[in-house]
Amino acid sequence: MSVNRLFRVGSVAVASLGVLALSACGSDPEPTGSSSPDSSTSSAGAECPQGTLNAEGSSAQKNAIEEVISKYNEKCADVTVNYNPTGSGAGIKQFNANQVDFAGSDSALKPDEQTAATKRCANNAAVNLPMVIGPVAIAYNVDGVTKLTLDGPTAAKIFQGTIKTWNDPAIAKLNAGVTLPSAPISVFFRSDESGTTENFTKYLKAAGGGAWTGEPAKKWTGTGSGKEKSAGVAEGVKSTKNAITYVEWSYAVDNKLGVAQIETGSGTPVELSAESAGKALAAAKPADASGKDLAMKLDYATKAPGAYPIILVTYEIACTKGLPAEKTALVKSFLSYFVSKDGQASLTDLNYAPLPAEIQTKVDAAIQAIS
Repeated sequence: MSVNRLFRVGSVAVASLGVLALSACGSDPEPTGSSSPDSSTSSAGAECPQGTLNAEGSSAQKNAIEEVISKYNEKCADVTVNYNPTGSGAGIKQFNANQVDFAGSDSALKPDEQTAATKRCANNAAVNLPMVIGPVAIAYNVDGVTKLTLDGPTAAKIFQGTIKTWNDPAIAKLNAGVTLPSAPISVFFRSDESGTTENFTKYLKAAGGGAWTGEPAKKWTGTGSGKEKSAGVAEGVKSTKNAITYVEWSYAVDNKLGVAQIETGSGTPVELSAESAGKALAAAKPADASGKDLAMKLDYATKAPGAYPIILVTYEIACTKGLPAEKTALVKSFLSYFVSKDGQASLTDLNYAPLPAEIQTKVDAAIQAIS
């Protein structure tokens, strides 16, 4: 990890705890309205507000949101933003219980969650705001293996528990010339309800050729040992020889874990990179063609050349109306910065992908409509 990265992480930790030196806000930000939200936007053209904003949820976006908090506080120092990365399921529950001002979730609200969110928002709708694009790595720590290729059916069988050893013929066939140990495979999974789990099981279901027998869900139904949050599974694999997990890419990088290439059927195994994740994202479409819902429909079984198929979108879930005026101002200010050019650009060095300009503009418009 570079010195600059270490400095950012240290700064972010301070910001996330709210231990901030309060000072006057800078110059008034300009209003939005361009095809791509301007980096100076922080609250729809208003001065920086003052107060404390509390949020909870997705641990996959932890590194991203903490970096954005740090950058945001350079512009609006009189706002303290606290984010608790307890997992998507916990975040939605806390939001619907009126315990936090917005939630982070790696999947959009389900109908029953939307109903509860509407009640929490004083009978106003809650909006799914796609904000962070996080590739999901199949991360491993295998003796003597520095390069590993998997495909959908083989990954599904590993995480289902059907394939039990690293030298299984199915794995060997995909990794000609690689010496695979005969050791048992140790699988780690998220024990908490997780949007990362839901997105990964969507991939296993779509690309597994029937090998994954469960349905996509936030709660894991496959084999393995459970660990809490993204940090937990990453640490589990790091400290265990011949182990494997699914985890947001930045955690795999930070823990120096191997990341499997994915054979999608396009002819060449796809290595995880910002570019390959971006190719998969470019094919994503809004689930609602009318544009009223900003949830994205991803193609986990894509065979597009060079497209890495396992990506997730973290949504910030917020009330369209119903919060006290001071909280509304805080939510709009912070989320406006998050979606801005500066906010999104700060994510690329942390192994996240920025939102495409078209989606960025739609998200900004939805934020400015919050009242």
